[in-house]
Amino acid sequence: MRIAAFTRYGARAASTRQRFVQYFPALREAGIEVEHHPLFDDDYVSALVDGTAYPKSKAVAAYARRFEQLAACRNADLFWVYVELLPYLPAFVERLATAGKRIVYEFDDAFFHSYDQSGNAAVRAVLGGKHAALLKHAAACICGNAYLRDFAVEHCPNSIVVPSVVDTARYLPVPKRDSVPLTIGWIGSPSTWVGVRPILPVLERVVAEHRARFLVIGAGHAAEGDVFPGMELEDWNEATEIADVQAMDIGIMPLLDRPFERGKSGYKLIQYMACGLPVVASPIGVNSDIVSEGRNGFLTATNEEWHRALSALIADADMRQHFGEAGRSLAVKSFSLASQEPRLIQLFRSLA
Repeated sequence: MRIAAFTRYGARAASTRQRFVQYFPALREAGIEVEHHPLFDDDYVSALVDGTAYPKSKAVAAYARRFEQLAACRNADLFWVYVELLPYLPAFVERLATAGKRIVYEFDDAFFHSYDQSGNAAVRAVLGGKHAALLKHAAACICGNAYLRDFAVEHCPNSIVVPSVVDTARYLPVPKRDSVPLTIGWIGSPSTWVGVRPILPVLERVVAEHRARFLVIGAGHAAEGDVFPGMELEDWNEATEIADVQAMDIGIMPLLDRPFERGKSGYKLIQYMACGLPVVASPIGVNSDIVSEGRNGFLTATNEEWHRALSALIADADMRQHFGEAGRSLAVKSFSLASQEPRLIQLFRSLA
């Protein structure tokens, strides 16, 4: 079986690595060959991190290259598509470009809300129903959580949940030091930093009260104006990503309560838990399914709850250890690469 995988970004993007690239070895072992075709190169992701403009000429060239990719893959048995092939172009363009092909769509975020809840009336009018129209002709849809599946299944009955996962053979707990400062950690991207900003006063207070450290990985330019004493900004690097998470003592995932965030797949929580960290998170979307209150972490909705939860974990090493062990067990059982590879293989074989 031969699959053509079409992603929006190259392998520097977390979505590409999580939802596609890490599955390629297992798929090949199962006799499923995958050809990967990103729309934008890694320079595009670098521009997003740096907050610089991506040249319009390169964007136009990327769209032209996408049509070339589609033409070159006409003999593939299946198209595996991250969200959409041509962002901000109408559904009928994609339907014409893929006529006669079986397509599996992949959603790990509520991208349909980027159109149907856009602040631009023209975008809502032209593209508001794009993803629904595409899914009506899909062979299947792979969804990162139930919120996304609930949308997809209305248009594509063969929609399944495959959560975002990590390789728990690589994401491993490490012995925690007893020395101070303890480290509260967050890992993400400039676009997701917006969820952290409302609780920065709480984090600054906790860091000062407990002589702790707040380690921020991957926020880039978005966090440069938010630094306070005890807060450290580090660039994301694939080679050090696991070690950066292992350097944390507590992992956090605050979210804004908005439709797009309700479609998040909880990847940060899975990274933290796989490394044996206790977690504190907003009770938004799938976070409420992953975090078991008082067992592997805390769900916190107000600033006072954030302060209370973080302070309790900092003060109690046994609690951090017990929560971390419970989180690690959950990650291995339900959110590991090994637990989901057979399901993806089974889906693709059923469509052969």
